[in-house]
Amino acid sequence: MANRNVLVAQSGGPSPVINSSLRGIIEGCRVSRAFGDIYAACNGIEGVLREELIDLSHEPDDEVALLSVTPAAGVIGTCRYKLKGSNREDYERVIDVLKAHQIGYLFYIGGNDSMDTASKVAELAHERGLDLVAVGVPKTIDNDLGDAAFQLLDHSPGYGSCARYWALTVQEADQENRGSFPADPVLVLQAMGRRIGFIPAAARLADPERQMPLLLFLPESSYTLEQLADLVNDKLREVGRAIVILSEGLNLGSIGELEDSFGHTQFSSSASTAAQLLVNYLNQSGLKARGAARANIPGTAQRHSIVYASTVDLAEARLVGQQAVILAERRASGMMATLLREPGPIYQVRYSGVPLPLMANSERGFPSVWIDAATADVTDDFVRYAQPLIGSDWPTIPLLNGRMRFARLADTHVAPVLPSYHPQGYR
Repeated sequence: MANRNVLVAQSGGPSPVINSSLRGIIEGCRVSRAFGDIYAACNGIEGVLREELIDLSHEPDDEVALLSVTPAAGVIGTCRYKLKGSNREDYERVIDVLKAHQIGYLFYIGGNDSMDTASKVAELAHERGLDLVAVGVPKTIDNDLGDAAFQLLDHSPGYGSCARYWALTVQEADQENRGSFPADPVLVLQAMGRRIGFIPAAARLADPERQMPLLLFLPESSYTLEQLADLVNDKLREVGRAIVILSEGLNLGSIGELEDSFGHTQFSSSASTAAQLLVNYLNQSGLKARGAARANIPGTAQRHSIVYASTVDLAEARLVGQQAVILAERRASGMMATLLREPGPIYQVRYSGVPLPLMANSERGFPSVWIDAATADVTDDFVRYAQPLIGSDWPTIPLLNGRMRFARLADTHVAPVLPSYHPQGYR
């Protein structure tokens, strides 16, 4: 009997290292005798519903290797489509597509909502008697996937690169602010992260000795605009300038937020920003220094910059993809590949698995013991946790005629065999 085929899909926000996990899955499947052809769903579960699949089976090894230096989700695409319990037609369609293409292994790359999707598909396949092994692969720059004790997942692939982006960006911002403070004494930078403070906290990695005039405003800390202005002005009185790292999700009033299909706030699509609210308030209420406050909002660069990617993160993302293949070979369906930190002073991780239901829709908050709200800062314990994740080397990114050389897959589409389908969430 021929080996059953593989389907890889991903959803949620991109990361600089998401394709490194895809590489790990492809390479792991190729060296094993357990798997048939390797397919990818175009734009996650939406591609499954529309039966839009790409054949990755015959991609050259050198192009697959380039996935590790190809950022974001442009290779196979992602989505923010939610499989809702009331949309039974969608669930049946997923099973029909898996059956039609003899899919025996499903790898789903993503965050907490993606793990929920993978868990639901695994359960439904079991109910329908479909021989399917479904394995999750963690990915999120927010680092909010997992448990509060860090025992199920120490950190998510993607976070280390985003943390490195902020460590290096704040170093550059300090040079800007240091030179321009007579006219622009306050520079406000807005970080991603919705309700969770791991990303803005990473700015402290730029200055672990605390020599910069740095203020970190995490969403877990409850501040009013007046309190923020007082903290900024205290810093101005002390050193004459201030660099403020502000979470996009800090509650400073309505900014015209929108929500995606998962109910997540989309701050990048809002009418205003938290950073602009703060800058406007500071400039209107007055600074305790000459000049004005300015805002800088990096936006999606923090989740797609491969130049700033962490080499540690790139390696771990690939290995966690390979760990997912090991779990699939063992027929450990309904599991997510995970990485756990080994105890001791030298940073090491080991790879294992955790049941998908424990990860589905989980949301780990930033530990309160790592927050120093009085000084708008994080503790040394957080620095010790996050420092190893950003690595100490630059990624090696090939250039061709001065431009980055990313993976160029053939984009060979698998011929559909089912009638066309209109996903229920589109209605």
